[in-house]
Amino acid sequence: MNHLILLGDSIFDNATYCAPGPAVIAQVRAALPTWRASLLAVDGSVSAMVARLPADATHLVLSVGGNDALGAAHLLNAPVTTVADALNLLGSHVDGFRARYAAAIAAATATGLPLLVCTVYNGRFPDPALRKIAATALSLFNDVIQTTARRNGLEVLELRQTCDDDADFANPIEPSSVGGAKIAAAIARWAKQVSPRM
Repeated sequence: MNHLILLGDSIFDNATYCAPGPAVIAQVRAALPTWRASLLAVDGSVSAMVARLPADATHLVLSVGGNDALGAAHLLNAPVTTVADALNLLGSHVDGFRARYAAAIAAATATGLPLLVCTVYNGRFPDPALRKIAATALSLFNDVIQTTARRNGLEVLELRQTCDDDADFANPIEPSSVGGAKIAAAIARWAKQVSPRM
């Protein structure tokens, strides 16, 4: 039996935020009824954390980066004198993320299992100005995810396109059951098209 593993953060470990609606793991199981699906993602995880896998795992899905970006949120209020200074400040933080994300991908690909990686969706902050600023800064982190995935020949689930409506969010940064259903459906489509490596 195929066994899909969700790795990463609260994009998958969202039960606390979407209750009483179903969490992403329940929606993945419903979308793949003949498969096993396990949740090894942990709310709050950052890119350096990749869980130990069960021996019968056949497919991996990884969603990390959002908490790394949140860790840089304080930089949005840092005093700078030029746009170049701001970009340099953000770029230094992104460089650290790049190294941590590369290590996470290396650990996941070392298993030899099919791997789908997710970008980080844009938060649904009530303040339109903050929403725009955050999305612009987040694009630097998503660029790391996209380029690292391409370098490793991995498929990418673009969550900025998957979760693109206010109803997709339980709060500004966590998926609702509506958004979770979209994420689960996209994961299931990928999983059904990818044969496990033996």
